[in-house]
Amino acid sequence: MGRLQQIKTNFTAGEIGRRLLGRGDLRAYDNGALALRNVFIDPTGGVTRRSGLAFSGLARGDGRLVAFEYNTEQTYLLVFSAGKIDVMRGGARLASVDAPWTAAQLAHITWTQSADTLLVCHPDVTPRKLTRGEGGSWSLSEWSFAVQGELVRLPFYRFGDPAVTLTPSGTGGAITVTASAPVFDPRHDGTRIRIQGKQLLVTGVMSATQIAATVKEGLPNTSATTDWEEQAFSALRGWPVSAAFHQDRLVIGGGRDLPNRLWLSRSADLWNFDLGTGLDDEAIEFGILSDQVNAIRAVFSGRHLQVFTSGAEYTVTGDPLTPQSIQVHRQTRIGSPLDRSIPPRDVDGATLFVPRNRREIREFLYTDTEAAYQANDLALLARHLVVNPRDQDYDQTRRLLFVAMEDGSLCTLTVYRTESVTAWTRLETDGLVRSVAVVGDDVFALVDRAGVWSIERFDDSLNLDAAVVAERSGDTAVWSGFAHLEGRTVTVLADGVVRPPVLVQAGTITLSPPARRIEAGLPYRHRIEPLPPNLVGQATGADLVRLIAVTFRLEETAALRVDLGRGLQDLPLHRLGPQPVDGVPPRVSGDRRLRALGWRRDIDVPLWRIEQDTPLPFTLLSVTMDMKVND
Repeated sequence: MGRLQQIKTNFTAGEIGRRLLGRGDLRAYDNGALALRNVFIDPTGGVTRRSGLAFSGLARGDGRLVAFEYNTEQTYLLVFSAGKIDVMRGGARLASVDAPWTAAQLAHITWTQSADTLLVCHPDVTPRKLTRGEGGSWSLSEWSFAVQGELVRLPFYRFGDPAVTLTPSGTGGAITVTASAPVFDPRHDGTRIRIQGKQLLVTGVMSATQIAATVKEGLPNTSATTDWEEQAFSALRGWPVSAAFHQDRLVIGGGRDLPNRLWLSRSADLWNFDLGTGLDDEAIEFGILSDQVNAIRAVFSGRHLQVFTSGAEYTVTGDPLTPQSIQVHRQTRIGSPLDRSIPPRDVDGATLFVPRNRREIREFLYTDTEAAYQANDLALLARHLVVNPRDQDYDQTRRLLFVAMEDGSLCTLTVYRTESVTAWTRLETDGLVRSVAVVGDDVFALVDRAGVWSIERFDDSLNLDAAVVAERSGDTAVWSGFAHLEGRTVTVLADGVVRPPVLVQAGTITLSPPARRIEAGLPYRHRIEPLPPNLVGQATGADLVRLIAVTFRLEETAALRVDLGRGLQDLPLHRLGPQPVDGVPPRVSGDRRLRALGWRRDIDVPLWRIEQDTPLPFTLLSVTMDMKVND
């Protein structure tokens, strides 16, 4: 019989899947846990009950949340829903703009921002730009490419059979153009074509082989020629899939009918895509050619221009990028989803993206030793948590990547590369999280709570969800502002004291006795369950284990509920700090040592568990276990 002491100094491996229960030789086993629910993992190793969600306002329905940061003092939350964009700030709706995207199309929109303009793409919808104007006005308009006299400097491409010729009836003015084979469509009307490098505006489609057009540049002759092309983007050919700004150029990545092609605007002239004669500052166009069709899903400006496609990841290099210096290199073969657009996010110089299988989060990172990019799997130890991500964003303040899953859960990944911290947790709430966005220092979530759609913000001072905080100068019994929780039973923290649950009726709650300050909302339960004790190399053949005592090192904690094998018990904490005043639980810091009784024959189960829904602060820094093992 041996006596052991094991000290768990941190939780920097996060929640680990059960398939790792046999890998006590891994460092992640010592630093991980079997369950970490509704807690945030600090990069230093401790775990804290997650922030509550403050109610910010009602939403129209399912959609996407997008951050718009004009400067450090002017940040906005954009709520995209079917046919609308709502501009919100500080919980108030500042403006609503009509939008062309349907509910189904919102899953495929991509966006990028420069100064006061947000560019939004969808392959089936004319691309739009949302602009913040003077005086706080907002407008949504179609992209407008650079105009030089009669010419529009937009991308062109030759579609169809290269043997087809066009014959113009004249060299200027209003003419007809005849094709040697059927190539025209009614949707060509209003678009531009180029014949021998000269632009024409299509004014009518008379048949599949003939159009009417106005010459914008004098044609050299009226001979039949195969040297012709049409707009790369149109109602017929589809629209851009993604866009980004890189090295003072606007980059367009892919189109509906040109899925593997890239266009880079002229340098410092973002809307001019004239290729010119290939001078250093002129526009650039090329296709990504490989052994398979790699449809571009996103372009991202990082250390290099990064291109995420359906089958691989590429970098576009050149310092600076010019038509002569540009090079394209395939780095990894992972691929990105086709059924949904999920924006890549920069995290400490690495680009985190969702791969095509939607079961992982990959880290696209340049390594000096390889002089190339790698795409490491950050969800290898927590595969059970990462299932079909649908949205993600990174909170620099908390060092947390928030990932919304299709099942409505919200997972967080604590990332701190210099300290080798990669830790997953799962956040659960009474509802479904459908989108997430980080705006400045605030993290917002779009939540479906039994058909009531709300926008909620993580607030470190709260311990309830869909929460409303209010304060009055005197004791008040009836409190309003709960229409979003109509018919629900809410938990109330009144003047710092937890009250019995209250039913919301007509958007109000009634307290007895009255209070001056309340926090009321939906409760959530945090749970910390360790992995079974690691006995590798210490007790070969052990079949019985006894937990003698466990010491929890706490920080600013007001409630502790523990199961040491005989059910959950609320434990008093006031011995660690001052006595409660007016029933308000004090926040205490220090060690809390608890004794346990009884041998356990199952040595592959956890020896303790913390689980509570009391809406009070909780932080666990480390755990020390004293055990006896019968070997």
